[in-house]
Amino acid sequence: MTGRAMMATTGQPIAQGDVLWSPAADVLEHTRVGEFLAWVARERGLHMTTHDELWQWSVSDLEGFWSAVWEFFGVRTHAPYETVLTSREMPSTRWFPGARLNYVEHALGTAEDTGRVAVLGRSQTRADVELTFGELRDQVARARAALVRLGVRRGDRVAGYLPNIPETLVAFLATASIGATWAGCASEFGPRSVIDRFAQIEPVVLLAAGGYRYGAKDIDRRQQVAAVRAELPTVRHVVDVEYGDHRIGDTLSWNALLAEEDEAAAEGPVCEPVPFDHPLVVLFSSGTTGRPKAIVHGHGGILLEHLKNHALSWDMGPDDRMLWFSTTAWMMWNALVSSLLVRSSIVMVDGNPVHPDVTWQWRLAAETGATVMGASPGFVMACRKEGVDLRDGTATGGRDLAVRVLGSAGAPLPPEGYAWLSEQLAGAQINVGSGGTDVCSGIVQNNPLLPVYAGEISGRCLGVDAHAYDEEGRPVLGRLGELVITSPMPSMPVGFWGDHDGSRYRDAYFTHYPGVWRHGDWILFHENGSCHVAGRSDATLNRGGVRLGTAEFYRVVEEIDGVADSLVVHLEDPAGGNGELLLFVVGEPGAGLDDTLRARLAGALRSALSPRHVPDRIVAVPSVPRNLTGKKLELPVKRILLGARADEVASRDALADPDSLEPFIALAGSVGPGKEKA
Repeated sequence: MTGRAMMATTGQPIAQGDVLWSPAADVLEHTRVGEFLAWVARERGLHMTTHDELWQWSVSDLEGFWSAVWEFFGVRTHAPYETVLTSREMPSTRWFPGARLNYVEHALGTAEDTGRVAVLGRSQTRADVELTFGELRDQVARARAALVRLGVRRGDRVAGYLPNIPETLVAFLATASIGATWAGCASEFGPRSVIDRFAQIEPVVLLAAGGYRYGAKDIDRRQQVAAVRAELPTVRHVVDVEYGDHRIGDTLSWNALLAEEDEAAAEGPVCEPVPFDHPLVVLFSSGTTGRPKAIVHGHGGILLEHLKNHALSWDMGPDDRMLWFSTTAWMMWNALVSSLLVRSSIVMVDGNPVHPDVTWQWRLAAETGATVMGASPGFVMACRKEGVDLRDGTATGGRDLAVRVLGSAGAPLPPEGYAWLSEQLAGAQINVGSGGTDVCSGIVQNNPLLPVYAGEISGRCLGVDAHAYDEEGRPVLGRLGELVITSPMPSMPVGFWGDHDGSRYRDAYFTHYPGVWRHGDWILFHENGSCHVAGRSDATLNRGGVRLGTAEFYRVVEEIDGVADSLVVHLEDPAGGNGELLLFVVGEPGAGLDDTLRARLAGALRSALSPRHVPDRIVAVPSVPRNLTGKKLELPVKRILLGARADEVASRDALADPDSLEPFIALAGSVGPGKEKA
């Protein structure tokens, strides 16, 4: 991909909407999307040269666009599909009925790739790991044979309580090759978070790591693994992947299982043909209003969406290598490993992303030759604040960076962040996007045909009929509205696990605007198609780009002696930092909020959930605002703390305690990022 950096290097201030990068005149000759357009012109007789033309076709002719994606990428199928989709009506759409395929068949490279590097493992726990496509195939075959010996069959669930390491990838691919379903949780998650997720899907095998190193800290997770294991009665076998120094007792050895001779493994991985919508992976929501939603994604939907996204938006192919720091609990982990679908290699990173300092990821990118890199907005702004300079080699260990596409997601990136990236990575394309676990991909982002605008997301993703709606369901431009998708996508969930009549799935996305997907974000679209996301339209907390559910907080906090009630809100940082996480607690009669209780609360949240759940401030209040049905008023409190008038966000007549907002009114303006603690 080629382009030109503009304006950021002129020394002039960067304003929202300024153009920082534009496609080169010969963009169609050097990009995957240009190759796709040439194929469409040749094979379908459709001549298009712009993103707007291609996007319009992709959402108006779903059959034509998605069948073109299928044919262009050579999707391998063991039975032909009968039709592309049964109907455009959501949520009853079915895609490619009759087809039999397997995601894994497309993720192991070709014969030509056998000796090429597929996976680089970089960790603060052990020495570097490297796997070629041939070695990856062999390990997947051995792991598949091992799981079959353990009794795993098509339709079973296998769970991984694991970090982002090559063993996790191998286990995922081996599971999916059988037709079993994978689910993952990061090793940093506390037992309650893991049990709330895995118990829903009743796994038969649990893979776990006994510990890891997080920067200079040695983390022992054996007690947490034991607690999770005790609450999963369906688990027949626990496998220790033997990562780090802490061995888990009474488990099977991953290395021994893979070392066992097996005739089936010697023949290479066998992939069970499954229907297009057969469950591939279960991803979990943040758990805001109760148990996390167990979102089921199918083989075919993830395969097609990621082929389209990685090649046509991220411009990836066999010469590329992706590094995107992620835990196994984020959908970006699935996006990372799907780079293998387009024959790109991946860098799997585990550890403290800013240890020993914020330049570690840049050094890894230079060392591994990453051409596509992900960087969260918080990380970008931290590098900018610390004066990191990528141009003279000091931050990259003396090596040159090969990054040509810099992706960012999880939170808005301010114009200053765009400017810093443009200065530091001259000529690279900044691809800021927004999507989510629900579709396991992007909804809006850049691609090689679109300019890069400071502080803005460049446009809608191909095949995604995204718009902003007002409360009455009318499209709006130039002002904030609900992010909606008005046509089906193949990677919309197959459903929620255990939701046999589909009622929870419909309630989650389709009740607010019948027949239209409501995503839950506030978004503003401009006339030129660019947009910016202003945040969640519900009460989900966004901590450094990672979503945290309030229900998970309450389950921990309100079990602690001395706490009668609680409420948690997050105030975002306009500069792109982590923001400020505020926990308000109501003490039990006779109990005050002292430093001892604060320490117990912080420790409980850290151990039961994760370090990201530890509040920046813990404040005592006499009562938690609730409506008459008992619902905590998180969003009204947040808006009051940000300066809104109380009578604009909540009616006192609708409160169980009309005076419960007063402490928050008094705090307004004194809390938030950059405000000193009282």
